[in-house]
Amino acid sequence: MDPCPFVRLTIESLALNLPSPTNSSTLSRIHPSTTPCFCNISIPNFPSQTALIHLSSSSSSSSTPDTTTSAAGFHLDSAALRRLTGKPTPLRFSVYAGSNGTTCGIKSSKLLGRAVVNIDVKNSLSRSVMFHSGWLELGKKKKKNGVEPARIHLVVRSEPDPRFVFQFGGEPECSPVVFQIQENIRQPVFSCKFSADRNSRSRCSSLSDVAITPNRWRMSLKSVRERQTRERKGWMIIVHDLSGSPVATASMVTPFVPSPGSDRVSRSNPGAWLILRPNGASVSSWKPWGRLEAWRERGPIDGLGYKFELMTEDSGIPIAESTMSVKKGGQFCIDYKVMKECYGLCSRFIGKGFVMSSSVEGEGKTSKPFVQVGAQHVTCMADAALFVALSAAIDLSMDACQLFSHKLRKELCHE
Repeated sequence: MDPCPFVRLTIESLALNLPSPTNSSTLSRIHPSTTPCFCNISIPNFPSQTALIHLSSSSSSSSTPDTTTSAAGFHLDSAALRRLTGKPTPLRFSVYAGSNGTTCGIKSSKLLGRAVVNIDVKNSLSRSVMFHSGWLELGKKKKKNGVEPARIHLVVRSEPDPRFVFQFGGEPECSPVVFQIQENIRQPVFSCKFSADRNSRSRCSSLSDVAITPNRWRMSLKSVRERQTRERKGWMIIVHDLSGSPVATASMVTPFVPSPGSDRVSRSNPGAWLILRPNGASVSSWKPWGRLEAWRERGPIDGLGYKFELMTEDSGIPIAESTMSVKKGGQFCIDYKVMKECYGLCSRFIGKGFVMSSSVEGEGKTSKPFVQVGAQHVTCMADAALFVALSAAIDLSMDACQLFSHKLRKELCHE
C-alpha cells in the first residue's frame, strides 16, 4: 500500500513593518492599535487565502519580528505538482489595511502594497525546500527622506507530505467497499458493514408489561413509534480488511435527540460516536481511539457543528472542532499544526502537520466520502481503517443531525 505524492507549502512568520505615518499619506490614517491589517495570498489555479498580520516594531532588515502569524498554506497533489514543477510560479502577497469586508458595497480596506515570492517545487518531493525567509519590500518604492518603505516579513517553505487516499464506493449507510486511489488506479482495501439496530432488549421490555388486548397493543406500538421518531440511536459501521477481519468501528454511543421544544440536535446535548480499534487479537474486544460529538448549529448559516477528541487512558484531547454548512457540506480536517497553535497540545502527532481530511456532502446529497490520511500516521492497514471509520461517522452525523421534522432514508431507519 503506497502513498500518493503530496507537498505542503507552508507560509508562516508573517509580520508587517510600516514607515512613519507622518511621511506617508497612505498610512496617515493607520494606527497600529486600532487598524487591522491582513494579507491576501494567491497562487495560480488555487483559491486565495487570507491571513491577519500583526504590526512589528522591528526596524532592521535583519531583525526578527516580535509578533508573527501564519497562513493556512497550500496542499499540492500530484496534478498540482505537475503544473508547478520546472518553472517559477509566483506566490503573491497583497497587503491591506482595514477590515476584510465591505460596507454598503464598498471595500473598507486599502491596499498597502504587494510582494512576490517565486517558487519551484521540483525538489520538494524528496526534501524540505526554503524559498524565502526574511523581509520583503511592498511594491517598488525606495527609501525616501531616510524613511524605509513598508515591508512584510514571511517564511515560505515546502516539505514532502505523502498521503494515502481512499474513497467510499457508496454512501456509508449502504455498506460500501472502500477503495485506495493511486493516480488512476482504484484498488479495494476495506469493506464496511452498517447497521441501525436499536437496543432490542429495552424495546422488548417496554412492551412486556402491556396487556395483550388489540386496542392497547395498537396504542402501545404507536407510542413506541412516536418515541423512536424523536431519537436516533444504535447506528454502527464496522470496517473490515480484505480477509474479512474487523479492524475499526464507529459506534453511536450517545443518541441524537432534539432539544426540548425543538426539532434539532443542540450543542448543549450533542450526539456522540466512539471510534474503536481491536483490543489485541480478540475480534470481540474493542478499545476506544477517539470520540466524535456532533450537533446542529443555530445562526445565520445552518451548520453541522462537531468536535473530535483523541482518547487517552485518563481523558480526551480535543484535536478538531469546527462547523460546516449543512447545505453545501465541507471538509472534516485534522491538522496537528493548527491544533498545536489553538490548544498548545502535547502529543506524539505534534510537528507532523496534516493528519487527515474527509469530504462531507450537504444534506440530502449523495455522499461517497473522499479521505486523505498523512502517511506518517499509518504504520499498518488498521491505522488507516480508524480514519476511514471516523470519516464514516462524520458523514453519518450529517444525517443524524437532520431536523426531526424530516424523514430519514430507509437505510437509516430501524426495523
